[in-house]
Amino acid sequence: MVRRFIQPLVVAVIFILGTANTTGAQSWFERLVMPGSLIEGHAKFEPDCSNCHAPFSKETQRDLCLDCHKDTALDVRNNSGYHGKRLEVSARECNHCHTEHIGREADIVALDEETFNHDITDFPIKNSHQKVGCVECHKPGKPYRAAPSRCVDCHEPIDPHKGRLGRECSSCHSEVDWKKIYKFDHSRTEFVLEGSHKSVSCGACHIGEIYKDLPSLCVNCHNIQDAHKGRYGEKCSTCHTPAKWKEVKFNHDNDTKFRLLGKHQNIKCDACHTGILFAEKKLSIRCISCHGRDDPHKNQLGDKCETCHSAKGWRDELVFDHDITSFPLIGLHALVPCEGCHLSSTYHDAQIGCVKCHRSDDYHALRLGTKCEDCHNPNGWRFWSFNHDVRTNYPLDGAHSGLDCHACHTKSRAKNLVISQQCVSCHEHNDKHVGKYGRQCGTCHVTSDFKKTRLR
Repeated sequence: MVRRFIQPLVVAVIFILGTANTTGAQSWFERLVMPGSLIEGHAKFEPDCSNCHAPFSKETQRDLCLDCHKDTALDVRNNSGYHGKRLEVSARECNHCHTEHIGREADIVALDEETFNHDITDFPIKNSHQKVGCVECHKPGKPYRAAPSRCVDCHEPIDPHKGRLGRECSSCHSEVDWKKIYKFDHSRTEFVLEGSHKSVSCGACHIGEIYKDLPSLCVNCHNIQDAHKGRYGEKCSTCHTPAKWKEVKFNHDNDTKFRLLGKHQNIKCDACHTGILFAEKKLSIRCISCHGRDDPHKNQLGDKCETCHSAKGWRDELVFDHDITSFPLIGLHALVPCEGCHLSSTYHDAQIGCVKCHRSDDYHALRLGTKCEDCHNPNGWRFWSFNHDVRTNYPLDGAHSGLDCHACHTKSRAKNLVISQQCVSCHEHNDKHVGKYGRQCGTCHVTSDFKKTRLR
């Protein structure tokens, strides 16, 4: 009974709304089907649904949103800002993220500050800014897009230049370290930064934030560091470069008559030029003029040091050819310093003969004579080549081959090294026969083993 009554009523209402052209009738129906209240910010649009909706047209709703939110619409058109940089915004309706009609106190933005990706905004968070809290830039009660984006907006109170260098802080500074200058192109000034000047802090030259009419001569800044105390004048660039203060570009080889060779290359200028450079007399280029007091020969070999020595090393590098003398330097002798044999500076007192120098090193204590060269050679005292089998008529075989020379040659025989070849001369004290079988031990015994006999 009730259904029969309601159905005609609904049809009548639909008919009336379908034939009515009045806004009031349309608003009445939309209010009738409205799912819930709008948020506080949209409450003023609630009386008229057409502010946000076109009748029976979902496609128009996005355009109506952007008509009101003009800043967002501009971002979308220019691909800037949060909405303009997100690709899905252009393909979706606004209500996909911002759902309405859920109450006055609802949060339809639903922004999670902890997970928000700031890289898809016009201000990616990098380096030192990553440590800054959100509220330091995004003030409460103001839209997020209203946050400042220029350096000067936040850092103007701590600007050490007090605005004298303009408001484009990023032309010199970076987000990595505010105090580190990295961008300013100094080549646009009259003083191009070269070499070590590139790593000097601005404040080192621009003391007191002064950037105009600064002196540009080396001596203006480095006078206090002048190791020459003004002796070489004020044109530091004649010798030095901005690369390294201690690196000298002055070419002594081309600009003077004295080429700097060997160890002379590492000598400081002051070692030779002791007076005022441009006032002193020309220096002598003879070795003796500087090294006379270092002459160990006491001038007994003349004053032409270069005859034997070179600039590579006063003591280590000798150009004298010892092979033209009666004693060529062979083997280890080539490593012995001159003073090892020439005890005086005259170089005429050296004696030839191994025993003359090596008497104290003679392990044999003259038991094998004075002709060391018969067994040894200059390559090493311990290397010897005497062949007993070839050079004597007593071959060393058996147990004899491992004996030390001194086992048989027990006394000093510098003039006569011939000793008895009879076994009994060495083994008489070991003869258990006590001479009953004579002195020819070799008749029965062999040298490989004294206890073995030839007879069975």
